[in-house]
Amino acid sequence: MRILALLLLISASAFSQQGFPFKLPKEKPTGQLSQSIERNYSNYSAPRPEDNELFTNFKYTKLKGLDYNNYDGTISRRDPSKVIFENGKYYVWYTKRHTPTAPVGPGKATATIPSADWDLAEIWYATSKDGFTWKEEGVAIPRPEKPKVGWRSVSTSDILKWKDKYYLYYQGFMQPSGQRGDDCPVTVSYSNSPDGPWTPTHRIVIPNGNEGEWDQYSIHDPYPLVYKGKIYLYYKSDFDGSPNLVRMQGLAIADNPLGPFKKHALNPVLASGHETTLFPFKEGIAAIITRDGNEHNTIQYAKDGVNFNLEAITWMLPTAAGPFIPDAFVGDGNGRGITWGLSHFANYAPWENNHSILTRFDCDLSLDVDDPYMKKTGVYMHPEVYYNQGLNSEQLKRIEKQNKVTRKRKN
Repeated sequence: MRILALLLLISASAFSQQGFPFKLPKEKPTGQLSQSIERNYSNYSAPRPEDNELFTNFKYTKLKGLDYNNYDGTISRRDPSKVIFENGKYYVWYTKRHTPTAPVGPGKATATIPSADWDLAEIWYATSKDGFTWKEEGVAIPRPEKPKVGWRSVSTSDILKWKDKYYLYYQGFMQPSGQRGDDCPVTVSYSNSPDGPWTPTHRIVIPNGNEGEWDQYSIHDPYPLVYKGKIYLYYKSDFDGSPNLVRMQGLAIADNPLGPFKKHALNPVLASGHETTLFPFKEGIAAIITRDGNEHNTIQYAKDGVNFNLEAITWMLPTAAGPFIPDAFVGDGNGRGITWGLSHFANYAPWENNHSILTRFDCDLSLDVDDPYMKKTGVYMHPEVYYNQGLNSEQLKRIEKQNKVTRKRKN
């Protein structure tokens, strides 16, 4: 034991004296490493982000063809589905609200005035030849009559193609949003064509959790993929609420698009992220983690679709991303990744005109593309981007109070 300890000490000392290599090794060096260098080789697929297949920047482009009524808050489009390519064109489904006014909050909502941006909404769809200019085709899923699931609002849809049929999963609100943790179960409609007509099932696909469980009140953002011959439907739930809601992602699996879906025993499978955005990658599933949780602004990966590891840290991630995933419904264990999709901006206007707009994002999370412009880390933002994140009135008051205390002490 003494000889072994001495040899290890000599090896570590030799590495320390030599110093870390000038040429960054592609493989983890032998010898004693700091925890940070150890992470650089153990936590990521490559020590340089430029070589990391799951590192990317995101670029955004305004869409053409969609009207927002002069951005007065009466028309909103948000939460786009995955984009699919059928009949020689791209298809996307999304939440559309067209109401007399912008949202007014749950306390003032009526049968025609929305409480939130996604209240009193329907599922619409649009098509495009190039992914930049879109033609709105009309309503895909209207609100059903009361008391059926979704009579108050249907929103946040996503698409599945299974055995030449199409399935739209979406949230069905049965009360104005903002009450009791946004209780809005997931339901599903199906069709023989992406253009419809859609046949609603009028039943809940994924039940809420039992009392006291993390998803007892909400099952949000249904997101189906085909993986290993089964339907993997990821979803989000809001919970805790002390003082802010915690958002995590769960997984339910089925052999049939209409269920039954069985929740995974390890739920929640993702501890961070505001929406569910995933795609097949290599033999597993990758996830874009936006906004919420300790691991927000990351790309993660799970070889088994369940146990996710952090693979990349980035910025300006798309909100409620609906990527174009050519192999979303293949499930052959050879996921090729993504390069573009649609997302939304929810802060396009002041609160009195609150609404969301759809936008296009581009990236390089693909095994078949090598775009060096998407892999740069030295990205500089215009100063206005930073100034727009300025202090609010309460923070300015706090700083002024601190300044008064400092001046008094100096005097």
